[in-house]
Amino acid sequence: MKVKKILVSQPEPADLEKSPYKNLVTKYNVDITFFKFFEVVGLTASEFRKSRIHLTEYTAVIFNSKNSVDHFFRLAKELREVIPDTMKYFCSSEAIAHYLQNYIQYRKRKIFFGNQYFADLIEVLSKHRDEKFLFPCSDEKQTEYTKMLDKAKFKYTKATMYTSVPRDLKQFNLKNYDVICLFSPIGVRSLLQSFPDLANEQVTIAAFGTSTHAALKAAGIKLTIAAPTKASPSMAMAIENYINGKGQDEAVISRPSSLKKDTSHKGTTSISGATKKPKSVFANKAKYKQLQEERKAQAAARRAERQAAKEAQIRAMAEKANIE
Repeated sequence: MKVKKILVSQPEPADLEKSPYKNLVTKYNVDITFFKFFEVVGLTASEFRKSRIHLTEYTAVIFNSKNSVDHFFRLAKELREVIPDTMKYFCSSEAIAHYLQNYIQYRKRKIFFGNQYFADLIEVLSKHRDEKFLFPCSDEKQTEYTKMLDKAKFKYTKATMYTSVPRDLKQFNLKNYDVICLFSPIGVRSLLQSFPDLANEQVTIAAFGTSTHAALKAAGIKLTIAAPTKASPSMAMAIENYINGKGQDEAVISRPSSLKKDTSHKGTTSISGATKKPKSVFANKAKYKQLQEERKAQAAARRAERQAAKEAQIRAMAEKANIE
């Protein structure tokens, strides 16, 4: 299939060279436009108080995105609630676990994460069922994550801390793009808000996640490239397979082994958790140290930029005063 231009409904990666899309650009000469289809707006402290949720009443927090991390600690600060050092954090990926260092100091046996999918985290959570879980999330009524938690019969409290607002996408001419990549139901909603006749357009849609697939189906929009699948665990790989003319296999619905039937006991279901020991964020100290150094350098660069901007503003004000 000939694919030259792709519109991806996500922010541009900080380093495209290290992103999974690099191969599409270099190997297939694909032009990729990144644009987040929605904005995340946090609830105010007064809005959150209406939920009558007190953060310090919980012993563990489940994070499925960096947004949930940011808004959890923001609200804790605005509500003047001091998060105890005993709090445990369960993250859907290693990247989110490392992102926590922007707010807390790493401590062994305090932070846990899954291998790749949220379903992997369910296995880790199953070993900590006695915890009182809080799940910071958006205002979506039900997602893949809440469905998995409910199916695994976890006791948790859903805490709406932010909302997703669709952005105006009319600046884009969809006919100029060979593929449009979507990653969430809100991305589908944003696209439909700007292009209500999308179902009648001849547009190739790629979508990641079963909830995104369901949103497209409900809107009557044809899904051409689905991910994750066994052959295409990532969106970039799914697009590459499409370019190479490979057939579309069935989408994978990630299911943790802790929810699978135990064949050694007929008629029973094992909720015992993973056989592997949950990885600590300290598993790779060299990588952790490197990440620390990179973030320190980035922080120093941001401080230098702010200082330069401040000095430029002072000079401009002084020049204006002299002219007057």
